[in-house]
Amino acid sequence: MPASSRVLPWLELLRPGDVLTLLLALAFCVLSVVTLWRGGAPDKVVIRAGGQVFAELGLSRAQQIEVPGPLGLTLIEVEPGRARVASDPGPRQYCVRQGWLTRSGATAICAPNEVSLSLAGGASDYDTLHY
Repeated sequence: MPASSRVLPWLELLRPGDVLTLLLALAFCVLSVVTLWRGGAPDKVVIRAGGQVFAELGLSRAQQIEVPGPLGLTLIEVEPGRARVASDPGPRQYCVRQGWLTRSGATAICAPNEVSLSLAGGASDYDTLHY
């Protein structure tokens, strides 16, 4: 056999089902990139206490906010581009364990203390209908 006909010997081993599987895998990868890596950068923090807006802050400078609730004070820490609940008097600390929120639409809820923190601005990755 001449060398020019053996350039891609593995190509002879492919069957129509193999080609279909490769095309479906490629389509899945492209679809995943389009749907999962969207959303914009947040530009503000919305803090709620007792169902009312307590504060709306920009994400451009570092600051700490103490938010009163029925159980005590919740400490919210803001840094450029991100925010988190640093401490909360609630028993399970779910909102503290969420760590830094960096994507638009992300929310940390301290239910026992009736305090919530959410990032807004840009295009959010999801909304409350997904829960």
